[in-house]
Amino acid sequence: MKKKNRKTKNKIISPLFLIFLVLFFILCDVLSVSKIIDQKIKQELSLSNPFPNFVVSDYPLISNSSFKNLSVSARAVVVLDDSSGTVLYSKNDNLRFAPASTTKIATALVSLNYYKPNDILDVKRAYVEGSKVGFVLGEKVTFRDMLYGMLLPSGNDAADAMADNYKGSESRFVKAMNLKVSKLHLYNTHFSDPAGLDDDGDYTTALDLARLASFAMKNKTFAKVVDTKYALISDISGTYIYPIENLNKLLGTDGVYGVKTGTTEEAKQVLVLAKDYNGHRVIIVIMGSKDRFKDAGNILSHLDGNITYLSIRP
Repeated sequence: MKKKNRKTKNKIISPLFLIFLVLFFILCDVLSVSKIIDQKIKQELSLSNPFPNFVVSDYPLISNSSFKNLSVSARAVVVLDDSSGTVLYSKNDNLRFAPASTTKIATALVSLNYYKPNDILDVKRAYVEGSKVGFVLGEKVTFRDMLYGMLLPSGNDAADAMADNYKGSESRFVKAMNLKVSKLHLYNTHFSDPAGLDDDGDYTTALDLARLASFAMKNKTFAKVVDTKYALISDISGTYIYPIENLNKLLGTDGVYGVKTGTTEEAKQVLVLAKDYNGHRVIIVIMGSKDRFKDAGNILSHLDGNITYLSIRP
């Protein structure tokens, strides 16, 4: 009888044990999937914010009807709250377009990390295409004056000089530009030259460009230069003197300070702006526009009075 009872008992226990195993493996799968989802969410959050360690204390809120009647000629637009990384408005924000001279934002960042203000740069090219300061072959100019010459009148000769003097090679400089944007998680951005003339090799999105500008504006030197309307620069001997003017027509009007303009046949008109609302910086990017300043005016008018900030405390 005892043996029979043991066999009966074993028959009862075995199915229960199997059920337990099945439930155990199901639970493991659920936990594994949960971890994967959690990792993906964290990854998305890190990619949406170029400053993942930044703690948001004020969250921007904008009226749903703010951009209801917005009309722009631009092919792509992004309005980005700088502190939180929140996109307040977008149009084709992830489509790639040629950035034209807004490429020089990245050129400035690499140069600011490499050169000191009084470093002497040699002008190594006799001719460059597009907009220029007018530097002469063999001329020696401080990095500080080169930076103003590149960011105000958008001098391609200044951008080329920065690249030519970087470890002796423009190609190394361009690699440094692409490494910089990669570290900022701007994976839809690529550069082939420091001036932004290569419409086939240079590309970015309105969202990437907004994030790049957001990062650049945290550099005090960059922010000061792009907020300058006029400047007087020269070579180190004082032989050549260049009065220069910022191409951003909206600079200093309606609270706008910075950031960069750009124009090529392929890119059309490009514009990056910065303006404060309630003490918070907002970055506006306009790409592929027929009239960038008109588009910018329309966007600014739709923003005014429509942004509020909700305080979030830990």
